Amino acid sequence: MMSFCYLQRVQVLICLTVTNTEGKFSKTMSYQRVNFNGNNSPQLRVTTMPADRILLIAVAFLVVLGLMFIFSATAPKHIDAGINPAKSFINQILMGVIPGFIGMRILVNFDYKKLKMFDVTFAWIIVILLALIDFTPLGVTINEAKRWISIGPIQFQPSEYAKLAVVMLLANAFYTDSKIIDPRKFSLYFLPIILMILLVYKQPNLSMVILLFLTSVVMYIVSGAPLKLLCTLFISGVVAAVTAGVGSLTGVLKLIKPYQLSRITIWLNPESDPLGAGYNVIQSLVAFATGGLWGVGYGASKQKLAWLPECHTDFIFAVIGEELGFLGCFFVIGLFLTVVQRGFLIATRCPDTYGKLLAVGITFSLGFQAFLNMSVASSFLPATGVPLPFISYGGSSLMVSLWMIGILLNISKKSIRKVRKDVNVRYI
Repeated sequence: MMSFCYLQRVQVLICLTVTNTEGKFSKTMSYQRVNFNGNNSPQLRVTTMPADRILLIAVAFLVVLGLMFIFSATAPKHIDAGINPAKSFINQILMGVIPGFIGMRILVNFDYKKLKMFDVTFAWIIVILLALIDFTPLGVTINEAKRWISIGPIQFQPSEYAKLAVVMLLANAFYTDSKIIDPRKFSLYFLPIILMILLVYKQPNLSMVILLFLTSVVMYIVSGAPLKLLCTLFISGVVAAVTAGVGSLTGVLKLIKPYQLSRITIWLNPESDPLGAGYNVIQSLVAFATGGLWGVGYGASKQKLAWLPECHTDFIFAVIGEELGFLGCFFVIGLFLTVVQRGFLIATRCPDTYGKLLAVGITFSLGFQAFLNMSVASSFLPATGVPLPFISYGGSSLMVSLWMIGILLNISKKSIRKVRKDVNVRYI
């Protein structure tokens, strides 16, 4: 039998015993190779964290606020129509809150590393659903955009699920290396992403295309890819576009739909068409101005009665501003900043690259979407048609957002809080 007492310096395998903050025994984490120096053997204790309670509380507040203001924004119109004033409120619970929290609860306890087994299948299902919108009678057109599938009483938006599919695919593609010029990766991961982006653009849904593209770029950078390659690909794309004639002003304008171009011009000068294309933006600003610092009180908004269209979806933040004032808006922004801060903190503490990429992709997607919606409502950006996560009416958006939070909470459970001395060493 070999004795270690005669060895001056030996490299051995140690097994780190992992405990959570409550002191309960957990599964063995992993074997790590360290240097062993005689009697000065390393004594390490790796402490992991429970599911991030701060993140969960922030999301719960956002969901509750969403339900409150969906009811506030829609009840007067439902009363005028002679239907149940809580119709939209109930629909949001049945189609968004319940399936969203059930999925989140499952994902919190489902090892996120096993998502790699389902990402490609999930992505192709989304591709098929997006194709059904354009090529079958199941597609539904609302406000000049064909983005929904209607099957009986159920109506959902597949492009919302594309956000999660893209994050899952790219995390799997980049967790081993950041190579993008790889035939296997292209066919397995990048092809469904390209198809999803093209089908979403065809709806048309340019804001979602921008969100998917920027999420992909951020995840690519975080994966450790050289920026030189990213710049080279971008420049090559621009050169190819110019060569093909698409880069000219005429070509660019052809790629932008008339109503999208109108949104940009109206954003620059909403007073040019106050009763037409600039109406929503002007009425949204009036709502913020009416609310002032303290707001007019919950349920007392006047803009939602007849002057602010889409007050329960794209412009629900304006209703919050009118009823709760600047302080209420500040509170909502603070909740979203908390979600983003906790998400990136979870990413930095995650012990593996796959989890880091998942956390970064999910956090950026939710945070940037919230930024877009609130910027549009305050006329900081042109109208985009992007819902406010957790708050805007829409079961698909809420469901997917809660699923994303479930994955984040799962990653947070595996995150390392600290490494310190004093743990048993098992020699292999």
